[in-house]
Amino acid sequence: MLERVRPLEAEDVPIADAGGRVTAEAVRAAVDLPPFRSSAMDGFAVRAADTPGTLAIVERIAAGRPATRSLAAGEAMGIATGGVVPAGADAVVPIEVVVERDNRLDVPQAVAEQDNIRPVGGDVRRGDDVVEEGTRLGPSQVGAIAAAGVGVVRCTRRPRAAVLPTGTELRPPGEELRPGEIYESNGLILAEQLRDAGAEVERLPTVADDEDATRAALARALEADVVVTSGGVSVGPHDLVRRLLAELRAEEVFWRVAVKPGKPVVFATVGRTLVFGLPGNPVSALVGFELFVRPAVRALQGADPGPHYRLARLARAVRRDPARDALLRARLDGEAASPLSGQESHMIVRAAAANALVLVPRGEGELAEGESVSYLPL
Repeated sequence: MLERVRPLEAEDVPIADAGGRVTAEAVRAAVDLPPFRSSAMDGFAVRAADTPGTLAIVERIAAGRPATRSLAAGEAMGIATGGVVPAGADAVVPIEVVVERDNRLDVPQAVAEQDNIRPVGGDVRRGDDVVEEGTRLGPSQVGAIAAAGVGVVRCTRRPRAAVLPTGTELRPPGEELRPGEIYESNGLILAEQLRDAGAEVERLPTVADDEDATRAALARALEADVVVTSGGVSVGPHDLVRRLLAELRAEEVFWRVAVKPGKPVVFATVGRTLVFGLPGNPVSALVGFELFVRPAVRALQGADPGPHYRLARLARAVRRDPARDALLRARLDGEAASPLSGQESHMIVRAAAANALVLVPRGEGELAEGESVSYLPL
């Protein structure tokens, strides 16, 4: 799958809008940070050679307002955290350890040179990397870039994704159900997962199991960078998606995977558009997205695709499937993963309590309580 992913083009993004975006190139600092010697705390700028001793307080320095002159011998200047350390001063003494009276400052103990002074460029030097290429920008990265004076970031374009639920039996939540009908939830699940992965999402109307309607809906969906369908990919008479994709000149790369739930996954391409046909059972769609779609969406943005497994220990024994790897919905508490009851692929309400997908490799027998397992966070 990843061999068929080509990262999307880059664009300039204002830093205020860059949260969640992926950098197309390294972001370099525009200034030294800090850009001047600054105080690490509220206190007094002094000359270390004058301490201990009694000093004259000659000025008070607020953040953003440098001193009007240099500090001379026998003098002190009040200074706020982040204030510019004046020329002539080589230390800041904390306000808590001195006594101030009548514009005089008693410093009872000696202060070392450079105490409580943040040096120029102590955090980053101008031209040094703030974040690397391929970094998804979270709050700390956005803050670091802004603090380093960068107002515009070169990012990969967000993938445009189309979600297409299929099935005559599906009805929007809130409407009255008729016999044989169920509420459509996969489109909502997949749209949320796509947004979380960094895509811009168009959720197309649910399409019935009708050839002409499905063909037209797929043709519209294929205008996107990523198409995710749910339902219609198995072997029943109403499973139309694979055949209609072939009519639309899609190259089917694979169909069916040795994974439980989610066996009848299909992956195809039409030009540079990536198409994922996920099963109609909600949990199968949820799992298929995490294993296949999320890595592709991340790769389109130039990010490390994953999936990124973590380690936990089983809180109870589980049976293995001889033929398929299983992804069990589980509740993670510290390092203990407790698989939930009700693992059938239609049980989406049971899955709402899960915060992890525990990987149980195919094989005979069972995994014992306390055994180390890999999991994907949900």
